[in-house]
Parts: sequence; structure tokens; C-alpha cells
Amino acid sequence: MDMTQTADAPPPSPPTPPNGAEGGVEKRPALRPGDRIFLGFSGGSGILLLVVMAAIAGFLTYRAVNAISQDHGNFFTTFEWNADSTPPVFGIAVLAFGTVVSSIIAMAIAVPVSLGIALFITHYAHRRVAAPLAYLVDLLAAVPSIVYGLWGALFLVPHMNGLDLWLDKYFGWTYVFDQSSPGSAARSLFTVSILLAIMIVPIITNVSREVFRQVPRMHEEAALALGATRWEVIRLSVLPFARSGVISASMLGLGRALGETMAVATVLSSSSVLSLHLLDPQGGTFAQNIAAHFGEATDFGRDALIAGGLVLFVITLIVNGAARLIIARRKEYSGVDA
Repeated sequence: MDMTQTADAPPPSPPTPPNGAEGGVEKRPALRPGDRIFLGFSGGSGILLLVVMAAIAGFLTYRAVNAISQDHGNFFTTFEWNADSTPPVFGIAVLAFGTVVSSIIAMAIAVPVSLGIALFITHYAHRRVAAPLAYLVDLLAAVPSIVYGLWGALFLVPHMNGLDLWLDKYFGWTYVFDQSSPGSAARSLFTVSILLAIMIVPIITNVSREVFRQVPRMHEEAALALGATRWEVIRLSVLPFARSGVISASMLGLGRALGETMAVATVLSSSSVLSLHLLDPQGGTFAQNIAAHFGEATDFGRDALIAGGLVLFVITLIVNGAARLIIARRKEYSGVDA
């Protein structure tokens, strides 16, 4: 071979770009009319949702500022709620305490139970048992709130006295379960918390069950092939994969607990007393307070109730925002996109 000719040969020409590309950059194919319609519809829906949220926030803020500006008490620390008095005095201390505490206790009870039910349906129960049980959980999720409230007032409250006395006897030293008036009707934050836990168990269970079903079967089979027990498969393969989904399910349940109205209003005896004695009839929640006073309130009283609704709205946004941050931080460990 002639080395001179090889050295003088022109360099190879660059590869020809594919059809429809200029400068080596491939163009995206033109969207079909149906794709354009769907893209516009989905984008418009997202924008509409933001507009609705902004409108709600603006309305609540406008009405709340009108009430807070005339409040003669401290809106955040006053225990009394008498917006229609002269001068008006109302505060959210008792309502914020009741809403947050009852929801936290409900979550502490409901989340472990819900995960246990979801794992039993997806990984332990026989198909003949799992299908009816899953159907029953779906039915419980569809029961209206007022039905839960009537059941709680007529059945749960009378049967809570024994549990309250037992907690007072053996755990009264904690102060939290010290019942100052034993034998009174169990219309307390603790009873409301149990009722809320029963209400949110179906929601958390349904979402968690679907998330557990999305775990790749190969992950579980690989763990079993290495000699893992069924619990080790769940702990090492199922729960890490489903962590973000479980957090989302829990936040859905927490949102239901924070905003529940009729069930709480039916069971709880609202008062302006703020106490850590969870077994005493005292306290209240934002939603229950709005439902109890909105019908007979004056224009200013309704503005005051809307101010409480604004606080509940902000609490819900904070909770959901915190959940999204937790899911984003756990995303790389979960195996799925949040």
C-alpha cells in the first residue's frame, strides 16, 4: 500500500444526519391533532387548578383579615370563641390543639393497622380470602362521614367508658390519660381520635395495597431465592420500594383527618377548655367549630369562622408540602418515581 497516498487522502465525511435533522440535531416529530388537544387539555387543567387554589386562598385571606382586624383578643393564643360578642373575642388556640392532636393520634393508630391489612391482603392471605377482604375495605372507604358520626355517638361513645377507666387507672400517671371526672360521657379528643382512625384506615389501606402490588415480582423472587423469609422479603424488597407510596397514602389519610367535620361534630362536646387530659370532654377542631356555629353566626362571626378555615387551609398546605419533600428525598431509595 502506498503510504503517501494514504497520508494525502481526504478526511472521511461526517455522517449524514437523519431525515428531518439539521446540524446533527434531530427534530421532534410533529404532534398529531389528538396529541395537541390532549396536551392543551392537560396543561389547561393544571393551570385551572392553580387558579382555583389561588382564588380560594385569596377569598379566605380577604375575609379573615376583615375579622382579625376587629378581634379584641389574640387570634393565636386566646382560648375563648365568641365572635358575635361586643367587643368580639375569638382565638384558635383550642381549635388548633384539638385539630392537630386528634389527627396525630389517629395517624399513630391508623397507619400501622392499614399497612398490616394491606400486607396481609397482598402477601399473606389466600386469594379467596383476600378478594372479599379487599372488597370490604373498599366499602368502608365509601361510607359517608355522617354515618361514622352516628355510629360513634350511639355506639363508640358508650363503650369507651371502660377503656377510659382502664387508661386512667394504669396510665393516669402520664397526665395525658388522667381523667379528672371519671364516669363522664366519653366525648373527648381521644374518642374522636379513635373514630378518625377508623375512618382513614380504608383510605390508607387501599392506596398502600395498590402500591404493594406494583413491587416487581423479580425483586421478591430474587430475595426468596437467596433464602429470605417472607417477612425479610417484605422488609428488604417491598417496603423500600413502596416507601414513597406509603407516605402519600398516609398524607391522604391525614388530610381526611384534619378536615373531617360531621363525624367530629356529632361525637365531640365542644368547649373552650385547653387541657392535655385527652380523656376529658373538652377541646374542638376547626371543621367542627365551623359546622357548629356557621348557621347562626352573624356576618362578622362568619368572617371569624373563615379565619379559622384559613388556618386549616394553611396547615393542610404545610402538611402536603412536607410530604412532597419527604417523598423527594426518599425517591432514589424507593425504586419508583414519586
